[in-house]
Amino acid sequence: MRARTYLKIGDKVRHLNYACWGIGEVIEEKNSHLPGGLCLVRIIFEDGIERCFINNFDHEMCCYYTGIRLIEEFSIWET
Repeated sequence: MRARTYLKIGDKVRHLNYACWGIGEVIEEKNSHLPGGLCLVRIIFEDGIERCFINNFDHEMCCYYTGIRLIEEFSIWET
């Protein structure tokens, strides 16, 4: 079964409960190809600290469920 991942390298994120961390950027992504293996992402935030999160929607501790949200970048000039 293929993991359903949330984030990829270069994504900009924020945490709903820890605004003091600032904006973060995904700098590393690790995916296990073994059944039951973890998919992890490493994010560096504006406070200078790297934090690691589980990146699999099928896991109860997925970064999305713990408060990490993707910041959608868009241009008002694009249609």
